[in-house]
Amino acid sequence: MDALRQLMPSHPGAGDAVDWNALERSWGTGFPGDYREFITRYGAGAVDDYLCFLLPESRAAQGVEPAFHGMETETLNALDLWQHKAPTGSEWSGVIAWGVDSSADILCWRVTDGDPDGWPVVVWNQDDAVWLEYPCGLAEFLCRVFRAQFGECPLGSTDLWGNASPRFMHRDEEARLRGRGLDPWTGEPDPFAGMFGD
Repeated sequence: MDALRQLMPSHPGAGDAVDWNALERSWGTGFPGDYREFITRYGAGAVDDYLCFLLPESRAAQGVEPAFHGMETETLNALDLWQHKAPTGSEWSGVIAWGVDSSADILCWRVTDGDPDGWPVVVWNQDDAVWLEYPCGLAEFLCRVFRAQFGECPLGSTDLWGNASPRFMHRDEEARLRGRGLDPWTGEPDPFAGMFGD
C-alpha cells in the first residue's frame, strides 16, 4: 500500500467507512487486508475514468435483487463466467469481484482458502474471453499495472499500463463536479450537463 499511495495519491474526502464485521458475516469470509486499507484510504471510485473500484456491500437478502453494478452483481457475473470458462486444470473455487473497467473486464480475487491475504487476483479479460491469474494482491497488482511489470497488460485497454501518474477520484467527488457542470476528469465544462437528469 505504501508503494501504491506514492504512485496514486488519494485526495481529501476520499475513503469510505465500512462495517467489516457485518460485511464478513454476510459474505461468510474475511477480505484481504490491502483491500480493507484501500477502501479506508480511497473508497469507491475510479482511476482515470477507466478502472472502477466496487464499494464492499453486504449481500442482498434471499429473494432480493442485489444493487445494480454492485459488488454482489459483478461477483455473480464473474462466477457465471468462471464456471463456464475457468482455466484448464484449475480447481473450482469461488471468486469475489472488486473492480470493473471500461473494457468490460471484471477484476476479482480467486477465493482459494481461509486466508484472504493469500488470494490471487484474477481478471476476466473480455476481449480475449479468458481468465488471467496473478499471484499477488490488489495493491501489488495495481502497482505492477502502473509500472508495466507484467508480461503484457492484463486489461482490455492500455490506458493504465505504464501510467506513471494515475489519478484516483472518489465517486462522491466525481458526482460533485458533475453537479457543478464540469467534466470531472478534464475540469472543463461538461457539454452534456443536465441533459440526463444528473
